[in-house]
Amino acid sequence: MNEVNKQENFHQEIQQREDRYESMSVKDWLITFLITMIPFVGFIMLFVWALSDNTNVNKQNWARAGFLMMGSMIAALIVISLLSFFFR
Repeated sequence: MNEVNKQENFHQEIQQREDRYESMSVKDWLITFLITMIPFVGFIMLFVWALSDNTNVNKQNWARAGFLMMGSMIAALIVISLLSFFFR
């Protein structure tokens, strides 16, 4: 009985790994975009998707790219604000 459980767990783990690398459908992307449009929840979900090991790889990379874009926009805003303050 113990050997059967080990085999079942092994097959479930393989299935989870395969699901992680599966292409996302248009419906999955629409749901993802709708979730990220919700204030605060979207930011938290980007954080969860970027750092989770169970998230689809496509969504994980998209969330990481989103954080990089946010970071670069915030840095650009800070630079522009500082430049406008010093060159009045």
